Amino acid sequence: MNRISNEEIRTLLLKGFDVIGALIVGKSDPEKTAARAVEAARKLKKLLTGTTNLENEETIGAVADPDTGDIRFFLSETESSTSFELVNPVSYGDNPEKFVWESGCLLLCQLPIKLPVCYPHSNGTRFLMTSDAESIFSRAIEAVIAKFKDPNVVYLVEASNRASLDVVQPVILRGSELDFDAAVANIELLDEAAHNSEKKLLRCAHFCLKSKSTSQLFSAENADIIQISVLLNRSEKSPKCSAPAVEYFPAMDETRLLIVDFKLEVLCYAVQGIPLMHAISKLIIPGLIDQLISMKKMNLPYLLTQHPELHPYHFCPPGIAHPVTVIYELNYGETEMKQVDARRSLHLRLGLPFDRPLLRIANSLNLSIKSRSSNCSTRKGSSLLKDVHIGIPGSGVSGGSVSLVQGSYEYYHYLQDGFDDSGWGCAYRSLQTIVSWFRLQHYSSVDVPSHREIQQSLVDIGDKDPAFIGSREWIGAIELSFVLDKLLGVSCKVINVRSGSELPEKCRELALHFETQGTPIMIGGGVLAYTLLGVDYNEVTGECAFLILDPHYTGSDDVKKIVNGGWCGWKKSVDSKGKSFFLQDKFYNLLLPQRPNMV
Repeated sequence: MNRISNEEIRTLLLKGFDVIGALIVGKSDPEKTAARAVEAARKLKKLLTGTTNLENEETIGAVADPDTGDIRFFLSETESSTSFELVNPVSYGDNPEKFVWESGCLLLCQLPIKLPVCYPHSNGTRFLMTSDAESIFSRAIEAVIAKFKDPNVVYLVEASNRASLDVVQPVILRGSELDFDAAVANIELLDEAAHNSEKKLLRCAHFCLKSKSTSQLFSAENADIIQISVLLNRSEKSPKCSAPAVEYFPAMDETRLLIVDFKLEVLCYAVQGIPLMHAISKLIIPGLIDQLISMKKMNLPYLLTQHPELHPYHFCPPGIAHPVTVIYELNYGETEMKQVDARRSLHLRLGLPFDRPLLRIANSLNLSIKSRSSNCSTRKGSSLLKDVHIGIPGSGVSGGSVSLVQGSYEYYHYLQDGFDDSGWGCAYRSLQTIVSWFRLQHYSSVDVPSHREIQQSLVDIGDKDPAFIGSREWIGAIELSFVLDKLLGVSCKVINVRSGSELPEKCRELALHFETQGTPIMIGGGVLAYTLLGVDYNEVTGECAFLILDPHYTGSDDVKKIVNGGWCGWKKSVDSKGKSFFLQDKFYNLLLPQRPNMV
């Protein structure tokens, strides 16, 4: 790892987690592979902690077989040890997110800094001027870092203001009350029975919700957040009353003043038993320092020109149980190559797929207090139901393999938004559901189109005459593909079948679509259109079922009513009573939107 990568990693990974080992996938000698994993883990831990000696710390090296998926764990007791102990047996937790967030919380510190830098503007070369400015700028950053540990600095600790009967008063801790010398390994975690009158020894759990819904999901989005603000108190215990003083330092030569703006936003993970004084001194302050140094290095090349507009964002990508922090340069748009290359590099580093946008700004965690005060499933002002298929009864297919839509969508159906499209608008509603999927996965920021906007798009590309706008004419899979291409730039695959009875023959192909593309599918046949969210298919027997989201529903947005009424549920081609769901005398077109290959 080079120095730049080291600094990026220290900012990328949240303070509060410890490196206990590493895993390598490979088929070579297990013990030698485990030794490489242990070495990598220790190297990363030294990088993150700034320590050089891990002699007495145990480290785990795990080796995964790429063919069977079996994982073997080896323990290295000391850094100088050359032998490894095979760990057996190993217990696995079914829900790692629950383990992380049931026992921990997030610390959030937002700190804007306007840093003035005065540098000499002499008749010397631009190189000398730049060198002087960089030197003065670096010393100013060092002064800010020193100020974080100043005895007069005040840290205001508050619970996030979410809907709860628990009311917790803010706590103020001064720099003089913090402990910067204690080793992290020696910090004693306090249990629930510990009662301390000293504010600095209060547990982080003091600011967490005491009562939580049993149905609440354990995730970073739903974690308890403790807000920490940094203030500077210059008047504490002043021996006499006095007005604020202004000091004047005359410049001996011609100088220039530049202001460098920093918007620090540090997110840390803290177990609930850690005392506040250690949470601030060992998590928040090191996080502020690392982020400030990263931003300093990003500013240095442009110090005397246009400063980059830097902003930290926090993400919780799939497969990673904790958030990561990324600093983006907002001078560039998200589709410009510099930003795309930055995201691609992060996807590579974090082992994320390259065909979906997981680290765009729209994907970032919304940690604002307002957004966290409600548990409703709304997004960007929308109050429509999302993901109504979650929790529905099974399909009844024996021994089948279920393949489902990946990600979130909104349920669009007849009569929504006060618009009467009953009898003709089902394909329009299916298209709206599909567009909502692309919006919620951040492939596009285009608003979900209205019926009129869909019709206008078809007129614009020459597929329909102007008289089509405002009409009640049906549209089908081909028209939907035109609109998706025009509005979102999304290409589609179309499957044709001559009869509804032939649809089960396409189950293997549909299952592959959901596993690789993951987008909702529109099924159009005769005068009816549906949205397909998944299939349950037994390859041996050929038995299958289709997870249908029906846009013909005209009732209120009540999930229970929708599921119980069969408006979202599994449908077999022919049910137990011999009734066919798909019409035998109608052809069907299936529209399979393709996931854009982008980050």
